[in-house]
Amino acid sequence: MTSLPSVSSFGELRALLADLPGPDLAAAAACRARDAQLTKPPGALGRLEDLADWLSAWQGRHPPRLERVLILVFVGWHEIARHGVSAFPAEVTDQMVANFAAGGAAINQLARLAGAELRVVPVGQGRPAHDFTLRPAMSEAGCLRAIEVGLASVPADIDLLAIGEMGIANTTPAAAIAAGLGGDTGAVWAGPGTGLDRGGVALKAAVIDQALDRHRPVMTDPLEVLRHVGGRELAAMLGAVVGARLRRVPVMLDGFTATVPAAVLQAIEPAAIAHCQVGHCSAEPGHRRLLKRIGLPPLLDLGMRLGEASGAAVAIQLARAAVACHLGMATFASAAVSQQRAE
Repeated sequence: MTSLPSVSSFGELRALLADLPGPDLAAAAACRARDAQLTKPPGALGRLEDLADWLSAWQGRHPPRLERVLILVFVGWHEIARHGVSAFPAEVTDQMVANFAAGGAAINQLARLAGAELRVVPVGQGRPAHDFTLRPAMSEAGCLRAIEVGLASVPADIDLLAIGEMGIANTTPAAAIAAGLGGDTGAVWAGPGTGLDRGGVALKAAVIDQALDRHRPVMTDPLEVLRHVGGRELAAMLGAVVGARLRRVPVMLDGFTATVPAAVLQAIEPAAIAHCQVGHCSAEPGHRRLLKRIGLPPLLDLGMRLGEASGAAVAIQLARAAVACHLGMATFASAAVSQQRAE
């Protein structure tokens, strides 16, 4: 597939999600067959073995490879920041975009270490998502445009995609979406984000509750939840996850805010995020709860809460370790090593 389909309505997107390609079972079986012959006890490499299997299944080939890995960081702007729901001022978003371009952010260093290309994708620069305590964050057309930004950001020739974000105040829409999907209150999902104190977290929860009350009639539809209390970078991440699935590219998700769009997709179509792994569990309290809800265990738990795809970038190195072992290890036959005795 050289070009991805456009989506001009939420109905078209739902139809697309109902007919997504599945894993390549033959490639996965070939991966497991080789793994069984490698010079180690069965299962001894734990989740590294699972990662090799996952890469083969979703790349649609055996052996898997990681020759071209891409990290996409989607950037969004939010009027909701005016409520004081972030410990940093809104202008930091623009300043961090400049920092990414200059190579001075954490993700620049981690992408280089992981052997990954980094692309920063501003979504709606100069047009922040609306204050959703007053009106929907986006129109349907605006939400769809952001989703198509994500779709269009996924090239056809990559082996693994890592997805992350940056946008001052965006843990508030992320928490609002999580609350809307589960019928919860803001207090269940609001966390410190960039470093709010207890009072700041309580304020964030109150802002979320105000928004949920305003938009309660649409809270039964996951896409309307995204549109009403989300943001453009969250919509773009949803589009990127879908685009990767259509291109048979496995996806490594970052932290809480990057996982929320995947939760929206799963709420629409349970199998829509089967091609995703979660790189790490964020220190943002809602992330662990969200991962339990969607059934994706994180690969790492390092107490990170930066965003920028930083945790996903670290997890890329686990995927590289999995491929290196799968391809480089000797088999019992080639190394003349005796296999495990039959029971």
